[in-house]
Amino acid sequence: MINDQKMIGIKFSPDRLIQGLIKSLPGPKWSERYNMAYIPNTKGNLGIIFNTFKGMVWINYNRFLTNRPINTDNECVDVEWFRKRKSVVEYRVCPEEYLLKLELKRYANSTVRTYVSFFEMFINHYKERELNAINESDIRAFLQKLIHRGVSNSYLNQAINAIKFYYEVVLGMPNRFYEIERPRKESKLPKVISKEEVLAIIENTNNIKHKCIIELLYGSGLRRGELLNLKIEDIDSKRMLVRVQGGKGNKDRYTLLSQTALEDLRVYFKEWKPQIYLFEGRKASKYGAESVLQIVKGAAQKAKIGQNVTPHVLRHSFATHLLESGVDLRQIQVLLGHGSSKTTEIYTHVATNTFNTIKNPLD
Repeated sequence: MINDQKMIGIKFSPDRLIQGLIKSLPGPKWSERYNMAYIPNTKGNLGIIFNTFKGMVWINYNRFLTNRPINTDNECVDVEWFRKRKSVVEYRVCPEEYLLKLELKRYANSTVRTYVSFFEMFINHYKERELNAINESDIRAFLQKLIHRGVSNSYLNQAINAIKFYYEVVLGMPNRFYEIERPRKESKLPKVISKEEVLAIIENTNNIKHKCIIELLYGSGLRRGELLNLKIEDIDSKRMLVRVQGGKGNKDRYTLLSQTALEDLRVYFKEWKPQIYLFEGRKASKYGAESVLQIVKGAAQKAKIGQNVTPHVLRHSFATHLLESGVDLRQIQVLLGHGSSKTTEIYTHVATNTFNTIKNPLD
């Protein structure tokens, strides 16, 4: 948005050819504020840009495909219960266009709940104000209030994402709050437990189903959501692999299947007889995320593990133990489904073989 008008911003690396092509566009101007060239945002101009640069450069059109789903394989997006909620006096509810856009883009249900919750918190903070009258100072004041409450950086970022979604995606104003500061990214090391502690947790499960859940979380390095989405046919006993469909970032991958886990899964299958999903709740429905968390926590407490153990701690431990046993970092990246090797490199900071070669100065 420049002078209350939508513009097409063109950001590029210094290049004479691109600069020459930009000059051939209709009425290009330069923005010092955004450090990019721009022309009026019209359908005609969008077509001119495409034809001008076709075959010359790669163009990122993401800002203009606002109704394009971000995930086509997500579970059915359920926003009806937001619409059918009992109205509370003087409570400002999420605008219909916000819910509609979340549906069209097929955000995960957990993201929908998060965005709606944070955006309603925001609009009820400014209950008497029209949404289009709220400016950057107002948003900063709201975020400052959250900071004074002592919320985490993750909580603050979720609030910013929910607010920006309305102005940038729903209203189509990509630079509306361009300069809102985000909290500095925290750099935390993953929590890891030893192999002996993992085995102790497995030994302290209540039944074969719980045992298989923990064996797959650790032995295949699965995220909790990936475990819950596993179907019976995803266990490939011939190739000793687990197929993960629609993991984080909507990516499919294969990961390891433990021989120990496979033997226990065969016993579990005969006893529990799952129908569709590998782990099911009542009436063949998908097993609950909270149930998995409680299984891990309960077994860890019975095993008298000193730290808080979650499904993700088991995943971190899987990656770290592989690295300690000499598995290549790139292979671990593939097994975990990380998009970037930088994400996987965090395990080098906690793997013991990183430190074993260093002689302690005290010794």
